Amino acid sequence: MKLHWQIAIALALALAAGITLGEAPWFLQACSFVGTLFLNALKMLIVPLIVSAIICGLAGIADAGTLGRLGWRTLVFYMASGLLAILTGLLMVNLLAPGIVDGQPAAQRLGLAADTEQVVSGVRERGTGDLVAVLQRLVPANPIGAAAEADMLGVVTFALLFAWALAQLPEGTRRTQQEFWQGVYQAMLRIADLVMRFAPLGVFALVGGVVAKTGLEALRPLAVFFLAVVAGLLTHALLTLPLLLRLVARVSPMAHYRAVGPALLTAFSTSSSAATLPLTLSCLRERAGVSERVTGFVLPIGANVNTDGTALYECAAALFIAQAYGLELGFATQFTIVLMALLTSVGVAGIPSASLVAIALILGTIGLPLEGVGLILAVDRVLDMCRTAVNVLGDTVATVTVARMEGEEILQR
Repeated sequence: MKLHWQIAIALALALAAGITLGEAPWFLQACSFVGTLFLNALKMLIVPLIVSAIICGLAGIADAGTLGRLGWRTLVFYMASGLLAILTGLLMVNLLAPGIVDGQPAAQRLGLAADTEQVVSGVRERGTGDLVAVLQRLVPANPIGAAAEADMLGVVTFALLFAWALAQLPEGTRRTQQEFWQGVYQAMLRIADLVMRFAPLGVFALVGGVVAKTGLEALRPLAVFFLAVVAGLLTHALLTLPLLLRLVARVSPMAHYRAVGPALLTAFSTSSSAATLPLTLSCLRERAGVSERVTGFVLPIGANVNTDGTALYECAAALFIAQAYGLELGFATQFTIVLMALLTSVGVAGIPSASLVAIALILGTIGLPLEGVGLILAVDRVLDMCRTAVNVLGDTVATVTVARMEGEEILQR
């Protein structure tokens, strides 16, 4: 049975069990035990998966000797479109405020067990609200210590610098290091796949425990969060990216959507930009007329680096949970969330639900508990399908734009 159907069944059973059993001590204890195991498994993945993904992705680009004009145009466009997506998600969550219900933080309705005052105090102690402190944490005195303390700002910076330095090494040493990190990355993907096989149990435990304590009140903020993310994804897909096509690439958005339509439908159904890559390549070459030179370079990078929908979702999820705890979202805190969403979207693998690891990373950086991640799983599957389609659309827009900058005459003028 497909994972999304397993999660859907687990969600339905969790609602039924929570309503039927109520606050039975044995049920709450069992849910707490299983839910904690699942969240700990997500935490276990964070450091090695993100670090190895960033090192493999960026070192591979530099190793190919492609950071010339074509490479820099591609990376600049990807970072710019990702930033626009994140800001769109930021706007939607601030407008709809899914973490606020009737003027009050939704922590109690969502069944978040942590003491909200203690959580806010811990966030302040971490210095997330101080922009200077945030910038200082970008350069860790001890990257191993930063990883142990879940201070991922410094860890991500170290990974970026390591990838750059790796590309400068002699060929033999560089190849050895790349093979090592590629092995770490592939092994972490296997472990991530194993953890996600237990996602239905995690959903049942986390959602069942919440429903048992709060009834169905948790569904309201989750529904608003779902709408905020969908609104953000639609805005990026139907407004931001078409404007980039029209103004930068000088290409008809409608013609582009017709050309890449099969790839978007496949991305939506599979929730994997990596699995959709062959069809995306075919659509852009045969239906849009983009050269093999540009598609062969831009699209494979985009499948791992350009994740507009994922970056938007990560930002929206982190802000939603912060709102639920009553955390005052000042400029420095939101800057931290935007920065981490932009950096971690580079290291998120093109596999289903991988962004849950990145959300856990962002929450840890701010100083928030991971309780909310389990609740997001209840609506994650449909949102995963939507954001993967936006990821692939962003890749195709980047490819066409870079092709036009390179002077290519493509079919969809």
